[in-house]
Amino acid sequence: MAEKGTTVDVQELSRDELLDMLRRMWEIRIFENTVYDLLGQNVIRGASHLYAGQEAVAVGAIAALGEDDYITSTHRGHGHCHAHGDSFAYQPEDKQEHLNKMMAELFGRATGYCRGRGGSMHIADVQKGNLGATGIVGGNIPVATGAGLSVKMQGQDRAVLCFFGDGATNTGNFHESLNMAAAWRLPVVYVVENNLYGMSVPFDAVSPLPDVAARAQAYDIPGVVVDGMDPLAVYEAVSAARERARRGDGPTLIECKTYRWYGHSRSDPRAYRSKEEEQEWRERDPIRVFGQRLQEAGMATQEELDAIEQQAEAAIERATQFALDSPEPDASEVEEDVFVLKPPTPQEIEAERRMAQRVRTDAEMPTKYYWEAIRDALAEEMERDPAVFIMGEDVGLYGGAYGATRELHDRFGPERVKDTPISEALIGGAAVGAAMTGLRPVAEIMYVDFTPLAMDQIANQGAKNRYMFGGKTQVPMVIRTEGGAGRGIAAHHSQSLEALWVHFPGIYVVMPATPYDAKGLLKAAIRGDNPVMYIEHKMLYGNQGAVPDEEYVIPLGLADVKREGTDVSIITYSRMVLRALEAAEKLAEEGISVEVVDLRTLKPLDMETVAQSVRKTGRVVGVTEGYRTGSFISELFTRINEVAFDWLDAPMVRVAAADVPVPMSETLEDAAIPNVDAIIAGVRDTLRRR
Repeated sequence: MAEKGTTVDVQELSRDELLDMLRRMWEIRIFENTVYDLLGQNVIRGASHLYAGQEAVAVGAIAALGEDDYITSTHRGHGHCHAHGDSFAYQPEDKQEHLNKMMAELFGRATGYCRGRGGSMHIADVQKGNLGATGIVGGNIPVATGAGLSVKMQGQDRAVLCFFGDGATNTGNFHESLNMAAAWRLPVVYVVENNLYGMSVPFDAVSPLPDVAARAQAYDIPGVVVDGMDPLAVYEAVSAARERARRGDGPTLIECKTYRWYGHSRSDPRAYRSKEEEQEWRERDPIRVFGQRLQEAGMATQEELDAIEQQAEAAIERATQFALDSPEPDASEVEEDVFVLKPPTPQEIEAERRMAQRVRTDAEMPTKYYWEAIRDALAEEMERDPAVFIMGEDVGLYGGAYGATRELHDRFGPERVKDTPISEALIGGAAVGAAMTGLRPVAEIMYVDFTPLAMDQIANQGAKNRYMFGGKTQVPMVIRTEGGAGRGIAAHHSQSLEALWVHFPGIYVVMPATPYDAKGLLKAAIRGDNPVMYIEHKMLYGNQGAVPDEEYVIPLGLADVKREGTDVSIITYSRMVLRALEAAEKLAEEGISVEVVDLRTLKPLDMETVAQSVRKTGRVVGVTEGYRTGSFISELFTRINEVAFDWLDAPMVRVAAADVPVPMSETLEDAAIPNVDAIIAGVRDTLRRR
């Protein structure tokens, strides 16, 4: 059974602390009531999920924190944001400024916390430890877990407070996160605000257990049920859980039984709740009941209680006027802060061009296997920067593909090469949380086919957080994975899904073809300040190639002309580079001069090198192992039409995988994936056209 929490006596906190808690609760309530009215007037646009009724949870929980602790929030996050921002504001004027920024953000104004880019569901103050709210139910739980991992790895004396609703407890994110946090004893306090309904569905209709906290038994951690209408009960439970976390004893699950005054959102008519039920909960109004307790304990007079309410009213009025008076964001800023932009300097570009030429021509240069180049890149970056660590499935004792990380596990130890549960969403989200709090994770997901399992965390959290939070955070993380066909392991382990990841703003995509590129690009990805999807081809690990002994980094966004030519440009990447080079060699015997351009990074895309090649040859064959429909080559052709159409002497030809799930049979697999003959046929096709 879940443990039932008790209640702190009001005498255990100072009078000023108690009155501050009451003031915050009033400000949240009035803020939410005001937002409700403004939504009805269409002054505030979009969706907004109001927190009124649940004020005791946010205020009580955050009152138990220190200013260095982190929080993560939910789509119903105004209360968390205000309680946190107000609690750690140093001057009275800072408290008003905090309310101003909150209201301005809901108005979508430039003066908001996120410069109007996040709005109600994505409000954050990352610089002060509020790692942000998310519009995805349960989406913040892996991020909080990753922040807890970061805290532990850095030896910091702080905790992470993770808020979520009862609906989130039926998602995989909840179970994956609690499992790993418990196994690794991470300093996270998980607070579920059980307001009895997930949208309109009663909790007892979707859970066989009446208490969420009972689920803590499955992870051998404390599970506590408290009265979420009592800020002191919440304060006591979170205080104890925080101390447990900071001692190194691991996480706690706290369930706060509470109730939301309004519906799921402004448009919700609440037809699933009876008037009698709503009235019963309103009689337990946390603000009125808490005020009465303070008065009965001799902590405040009625006049003082009335004054606190009036002051809160005035503060929200000022915040509303501030938002109304604030400017809209400038439309010219719409593309700012999607990435941390550090374009390579001309000197870096020239140095890389010279090194790439040496690799192609220096017969004395030492060679390495592709997997060794990856191993060496990881080792060098881990040696250079203690913030770099590896986590993921099968990265430790067995060391992943070709044992690429096994030696690193032996060298750096299990604290920096961490075997995770088979929990792709957690791996992606934990990488986000760790990256936002000072580390540089290299997270491995075994196959690119499995990355959609982590899509919410990588694409909705990691890729969007910088932009969504107004450019006030960085997410320097690398997702290492392998893709492509060739081993006869069928449709769930053989896909090329790079086009999927290129589609999302905020994440780079890297696909190296040679050991030289694999090492230099991985080092650049780790050193960068953006999320990177780094996709290795499973059939390249055993390939050898020249790799310089000296230190080098290949800046992201530089394509490489692997072979010069004048008649046709083959533009490709990953394993198809090698097949294109083989095709070019055969065509040269017939007097056909083929230029092979290796994109290396699909995002950022080096269109200058592509355009130069098109202007030289006038003919283009694009080759990809991705499915034909929606392939990256289709996007590339659109870009070529935009910048080099006038230089084309014939229609571009696409050579791509068949639109079939990759089959296991060797004969069928070979038929589905572009081979050398298919590339040669594509070249002949474009040469025939005018």
